[in-house]
Amino acid sequence: MTARISRRVFGRGVLAAGFVSNVLLPEGGHAQEQVAQKPPVPADAEKAAPRRILCFVGGYTQHGPPGGNAGGLTTFEMNPDTGALTHLATYTDIASPSFIALSPDGRFLYAVNEINDYNEEHSGSVTAFAINQASGALTKLNTVASGGADPAHLSVHPSGQYVMVANYTGGTFCLLKVRPDGALGEMTTLIHNSGPRMPDRAADNPPGNFAISDHSSAHPHMIHADPSGRFVLVADAGLDRVYVWRINMQNGRLIPARVPFVPMTPGSAPRHFQFSADGRRLFILCEQDSKVVVADFDPQSGLITPKQTVSSVTAHFHGSTLAAGILLSPDARFLYVSNRLGDSLAVFQIAADGTLTLVDEIWTHADYGRALKFDPTGRYLYVANQRSDSITSFRVDSLTGKINFTWDFTSVGSPTCIEFLTLPPRPE
Repeated sequence: MTARISRRVFGRGVLAAGFVSNVLLPEGGHAQEQVAQKPPVPADAEKAAPRRILCFVGGYTQHGPPGGNAGGLTTFEMNPDTGALTHLATYTDIASPSFIALSPDGRFLYAVNEINDYNEEHSGSVTAFAINQASGALTKLNTVASGGADPAHLSVHPSGQYVMVANYTGGTFCLLKVRPDGALGEMTTLIHNSGPRMPDRAADNPPGNFAISDHSSAHPHMIHADPSGRFVLVADAGLDRVYVWRINMQNGRLIPARVPFVPMTPGSAPRHFQFSADGRRLFILCEQDSKVVVADFDPQSGLITPKQTVSSVTAHFHGSTLAAGILLSPDARFLYVSNRLGDSLAVFQIAADGTLTLVDEIWTHADYGRALKFDPTGRYLYVANQRSDSITSFRVDSLTGKINFTWDFTSVGSPTCIEFLTLPPRPE
């Protein structure tokens, strides 16, 4: 695997090579007793050696249908005091890593390759990396077929046993077994959605919206488990449905839930969704009409019951827009949405019953904002701006949820996704 790394950063990685990360140990275990016998770290020493925060950024490279300026998969280090991102390395032997996800334990990173010609087949692929817990360096483990063209999203099951992939153009989604070393194993499930042709535009569009979403066939745009891990949900932007499946953890097969899907507004193109921490509330983002659907979720049956629909643009907005990313604040009091074309960020306050009130909408200061991500401290919100070739950041007011632009631009080609990882402090 090739990477562009500065000499200064390379030296840091060498110094950190022997550092061992923390692990969770069972209560009463022998290893835990050994750890307990170590002398405590002085508070001032711990303050002097803060834990490192890495930021992984994926995007579109020249290879793949969209085309882009990304060099590959890029790693930055975040300054927790200022929010600034410093480039560490760019891993170039990967094609269009347009969506990435970390394993629950932070030891592995998985990336879709949004292409349609893997191994000369009409398929995309998925790449697995191991993360050095001292330096943050990535080591490629393997690459496997995704089971369909142009995979747009992937996630890791809460158990860490399966990587789940949504193939947008291919109209399929699959589950891949994770091997003990983090590499990707056999495909346990491959499903192709089907349904009637839906309109390219929703009837409840923002006024003057000329943007359309592709409804020519099934287009799974997101796949993710509920917090309990019992169910797997798939947002299909082509069929305007959110599917619900029960997962068999033994063999990685999916069984339709009692109610197999919930229909969204025709033409609305459900794109992404977010669960509340308790798994009883679901926020579904529809791309074409820039709406958020608030729904109750039954963690026993998987039933989705919509109860509110709100716009992610203010009433004064007129023109073309497509909603892109959706994100809950760490304290689950606020919800954030990025709007492409309109180049805005919407801030919603969440009531006790889960209903939303739009409290702010601000300019992204960039073009075609997609993924949103909070840093681990929760003080900064970052946006991947595909057409501006930049990441912008915003300071977050934890009391009001409102955000203020930092005027910090991080240059990176065609970014589409962001993941943060906290590492142990660098040894002195």
